[in-house]
Amino acid sequence: MNAINLFWFRRDLRVEDNTALFYALQQSEPVLPVFIFDPNILQELPANDRRVSFIYHCLETLQKQIQQTGSSLLVLFETPEKAFESLLAQYPIKAVFTNHDYEPYAIQRDEEIKTYLLKKGISFRSYKDQVIFEKSEVTKEDGKPYTVYTPYSKKWKSLCTPAHLESKPSETLLSRLLTIDNPLLFPTLKSMGFDTTPFPITPIHPATSTIQAYHQQRDIPSIEGTSKLSIHLRFGTISIRQLVRRAYAENEKFLNELIWREFYMQILWHFPHVVTHSFKPAYDRIAWRNNEKEFQSWCQGKTGYPIVDAGMRQLNETGWMHNRVRMIVASFLTKHLLIDWRWGETYFARHLNDFELSSNNGGWQWAAGSGVDAAPYFRVFNPYLQTLKFDPDLRYIRHWVPRVNKSFSHPRILFLFQTRPPAIIVNPCSLSFLPLRKTSCEIGSETKIIDFELGGRLGNTNMSCRSDRIVGKCNRLRI
Repeated sequence: MNAINLFWFRRDLRVEDNTALFYALQQSEPVLPVFIFDPNILQELPANDRRVSFIYHCLETLQKQIQQTGSSLLVLFETPEKAFESLLAQYPIKAVFTNHDYEPYAIQRDEEIKTYLLKKGISFRSYKDQVIFEKSEVTKEDGKPYTVYTPYSKKWKSLCTPAHLESKPSETLLSRLLTIDNPLLFPTLKSMGFDTTPFPITPIHPATSTIQAYHQQRDIPSIEGTSKLSIHLRFGTISIRQLVRRAYAENEKFLNELIWREFYMQILWHFPHVVTHSFKPAYDRIAWRNNEKEFQSWCQGKTGYPIVDAGMRQLNETGWMHNRVRMIVASFLTKHLLIDWRWGETYFARHLNDFELSSNNGGWQWAAGSGVDAAPYFRVFNPYLQTLKFDPDLRYIRHWVPRVNKSFSHPRILFLFQTRPPAIIVNPCSLSFLPLRKTSCEIGSETKIIDFELGGRLGNTNMSCRSDRIVGKCNRLRI
């Protein structure tokens, strides 16, 4: 067999406008497309993980498209190292083409595979595809990364030109794939230890009316006011260039949200410590309450707070949660229950169909106040006021919490932090918990897992950061 090139699918499960695939197909050698199910990742997932079923569905779609050209997708269930050992034993590979991945595990994996291939005389060519700007392409004048979104977004827009948004028409070159008479290996989900699990299939091309009205409807969880494209962006079933072109034409607010995604990606690239630590080191000294019983109530949607419970039940049942509600439940966990943001982040990572490390981490640290451009430590999302503003008719809440009454009360909140240098000590005794009682919401037999004083106002902690401690004073603010 003559030399071939290999294209490695990862977070780019499409043949249209795929950068690395485009460049691979421009070479003189035919191209074999490959996807590797990595046990290093899969072993952490439950058998009914929706995302694995979604990926498998995408691969089946790719296989149909590729077979129509007289070729075949090769799907392997091996560690990347063993997979490439097997591939090199079967095929005379000249070069491997793939698209960049920016998460810590992926960076390490790619470096190891690149080193292995180079020792074999095989080139490893990786390209930017899942973002418009990556790594250090958008920085301050002094070359340092932005840690505040607004100036980052302004710089991003000033740098973006039509050339950045040009398609890479890989779909027009598929005839250059390696000719294969019979379909290649394609393991079943069952053989990999997974079940075929139903998952919501969201349109890859949302209605123009949805995008045009995005800025007006995106915060209302009871309507289809968002694009729900996050899962397609996560797994690359849609081109970011196509989406940004559409955002420029239809709604700047929608464009801003796409830029938020890239903002968090460059934060992860420049500050990989955020995976396990707070972006702001002082916040790693918080002694969280971390009540496991209350955490389980939050996970199960049984806190007694209607909008919090609705959001968690939506997540558990569908693998998706409206973004406004994501902020509410995250604030509730970190600033009402005083549970470490990493607990919530990990739970979201396990259950969100659209889980993306940079965005999930950035969102949780934003809610906790520990991240870049974060909501201040004293800003607390009031579940009652958030409900009045974004779900006043309880349409969203009733869908997920059917037994909620029309009127409901809001618990009272008090945060008092006692500090003892050099660490922050959160004294649970100072939180003035009242006895548990059934809520006027009458959510089945649910009770509020936590209740507070300070009639109707949010008690916010006015905290000033110092090098050795954070000092807190009680300050009443209504948000």
